[in-house]
Amino acid sequence: MTEKTPDLDKYATLNIPGHDPIILPILKGTMGPEVIDIRALGKNGYFTYDPGFVSTASCSSRITFIDGAKGVLLYRGYPIDQLANKANYLQVCYLLLKGELPNKTQYKEFEYKVIHHTLIHEQITSLFNAFRRDSHPMAIMCGIAGALSAFYHDNLDIYDPEHRERTAIRLIAKIPTLAAMAYKYSIGHPFVYPRNDLSYAGNFLYMMFSTPCEPYKVNPVIERALDKIFILHADHEQNASTSSVRLAGSSGANPYACIAAGIASLWGPAHGGANEACLRMLEQIGTVDRIPEFIARAKDRNDPFRLSGFGHRVYKTYDPRAVVMRQTCHEVLNELKIKDHPILDVATELEKIALSDEYFIERNLYPNVDFYSGIILNAIGIPTSMFTVIFALARTIGWISHWNEMQEMPESRIGRPRQIYIGKPLRNVKVLGNR
Repeated sequence: MTEKTPDLDKYATLNIPGHDPIILPILKGTMGPEVIDIRALGKNGYFTYDPGFVSTASCSSRITFIDGAKGVLLYRGYPIDQLANKANYLQVCYLLLKGELPNKTQYKEFEYKVIHHTLIHEQITSLFNAFRRDSHPMAIMCGIAGALSAFYHDNLDIYDPEHRERTAIRLIAKIPTLAAMAYKYSIGHPFVYPRNDLSYAGNFLYMMFSTPCEPYKVNPVIERALDKIFILHADHEQNASTSSVRLAGSSGANPYACIAAGIASLWGPAHGGANEACLRMLEQIGTVDRIPEFIARAKDRNDPFRLSGFGHRVYKTYDPRAVVMRQTCHEVLNELKIKDHPILDVATELEKIALSDEYFIERNLYPNVDFYSGIILNAIGIPTSMFTVIFALARTIGWISHWNEMQEMPESRIGRPRQIYIGKPLRNVKVLGNR
């Protein structure tokens, strides 16, 4: 596979009074804006100030490309809607991890490896008893994911490609098992072990909703909808959780600890908790007749209320993932014959308003992927507390792919952001009696 390397023919010159000019190369990737290489600043006693790193590229990557202005999301060059409609989640996992979509033979081998690593070490089940039953499932996932290195420490050489691939397979396979166990533990049900005859999404549904009392049959419409949710959330470039994984990994930390760092970062309501926040907003509105009141509040700049699930920090037009999720959402509601549900009625009416109201259209406040995924997850019976866990499950492949890529990049180094110090100047310590 041939890939374009950054263009080094252009330069920017930084002129600082009293100093020699600083030459900064301008890099150009395969797609996207040009990037000024500022590494020479440090050698000249300067560094940049960029809160949130919103104008800073911390790495180069071949995995995901986003053009927020045009509503474009590509995994390894493939449009997200094509992958969601023409592939399944495990094919996308293979793509993100290895760079190309698998052929039939490659897919069969990869699927076999994942399926036969879904079972976890039996001693891990005892760790759940250390948590309260009412613990948030993400709290459990943070702890259990980090603890995996204590059980699977035989392949932790991060410089060995075979070890990294085995670890990736283990994480892709075992995180759904742990996620379902976290749910079962929270409701006091016995753990359900995975089945090798089910699909990736089907197996997760089985572990979530099966009980020893009666057989559970996976609904193919729900199964495919969940698989699409996994695909759409598999990666999203250098977001907060992925950056957390890379930053932790830059120190040489084991991959399980890095994934735990990603889970912790994802937990925040501004990141992975967005679909949970969206559903809570729908519950707050309550009924369709109250929508005008909340729309008016959302339009009032002096009112702190904000509509969750509309617009996106990255996308300045329609979220490309939402296009897929919108159709899938209506397929699920039709399959489950859900018509008179207060929360879903509110969501449906809000969607109509957002797609027709000039206020929303002018500001590009279209329903985003969190809006639709929250409705789907609620409709199929997944509790709100599990929404972010589902996100973490899907995003694990993105995290491990970025972690793996980082190990292969010769330019990778330990992360060390700088700061502008605004504290007290130098001062001397007085003994206790003189303070």
